[in-house]
Amino acid sequence: MKYRRSLKKIVPFIQSSDYYFEKGNHYFQKNKLEKALLFFKKTIEIEPENSLYHYNLACLLSRMSHLEKANKIFSYIVNKMDPSLTGCYFLMAINYGLMDEVDKARYYLNLYLQVSPHGEMAEEAEDILFALSEEDRDLLPARRDDIPITRVICVEEEELLQHYRENHSMRHTLWQALYQRNEQIVEKAIRLYSLLRDEGGKENLLDFVRNPWIKQRLRLKALLELKNMGVKGLVCVFMEGSLRDVDLSYYPLLAPRWLQPWQDVLERTLQNMRLSQCYNERFYEDVQAIWIDFLNNFYPRYPLIHKVETWSAALEYALARYHFLNLTQKTLAGQYKISTSSLSAKYRIINEVLNIQHRAYHNMLRYLTQREKE
Repeated sequence: MKYRRSLKKIVPFIQSSDYYFEKGNHYFQKNKLEKALLFFKKTIEIEPENSLYHYNLACLLSRMSHLEKANKIFSYIVNKMDPSLTGCYFLMAINYGLMDEVDKARYYLNLYLQVSPHGEMAEEAEDILFALSEEDRDLLPARRDDIPITRVICVEEEELLQHYRENHSMRHTLWQALYQRNEQIVEKAIRLYSLLRDEGGKENLLDFVRNPWIKQRLRLKALLELKNMGVKGLVCVFMEGSLRDVDLSYYPLLAPRWLQPWQDVLERTLQNMRLSQCYNERFYEDVQAIWIDFLNNFYPRYPLIHKVETWSAALEYALARYHFLNLTQKTLAGQYKISTSSLSAKYRIINEVLNIQHRAYHNMLRYLTQREKE
């Protein structure tokens, strides 16, 4: 009887919403998104009227590519909870753009500018709207000394640069070329801006890599050109579904022309890495750097890519070796559905060019030395 009475006196311990938010944010920073999701949902269970908790949950869902669910929450926030959180409209526009619902993206970008004309993301919203409108608008009649966008790819670089410096309207034409559907025109525009450097080239390329509707291959090319131009330090880039800072020191100088099969290998590797949910942002940067470094050092030779999965598995294994991760060739071969021998053969090619093992030990030694100093 005494034992039963003592049980009645026990008061259950309930954590605060702040505790769950801090735990969720901790896992979010470590890129353990499923665990972060559990804790962010718990904050709403405890404090359902807190609009910021709903906002953080929607941002996390966007990061996890649950774009429709995220937009429903963003819409609920501004319509039912807190109309002052106007940034929801901008993020809804980004998500609709990623879902290829461009008309809805335009609508919410315009709505954001209406309710928050001087907002933190107003300039970005205007730039994106302008880029989208240029895609649908017929070009105005050109002056005799103008070069139409469709001819940009055929004109020599020196002639285009001369027109850019002498003819003000050519500056707008080149900017339009940067956002065309024809990727050859876009590549030519990126190259020209890299030659212009401080004449507007750097600023336009920095805007370009922040645009969420740019293909990753073209964004990567622009980043490499910025690196070639001497731009150093952190650069704001739209990558992995959000804006984040990328250190250009991780990107080696560009040597060969970027080809689509190379991008396919990189994207397949990133896809498999996302499924594991054990990599943080630095790993994504490193695997891109390893692949680009390999292509640059392998150049002028070109790797023969008959099967993307084989090279992708070898690339991820090179990342694992570089960071001393407990990831075997057999495990990766199973994930990519290829043979261990084919993975091993491609990794040997990468390792012969980059000497991954030597770099790994050098990297670890530098880390331990720095840690000892601290």
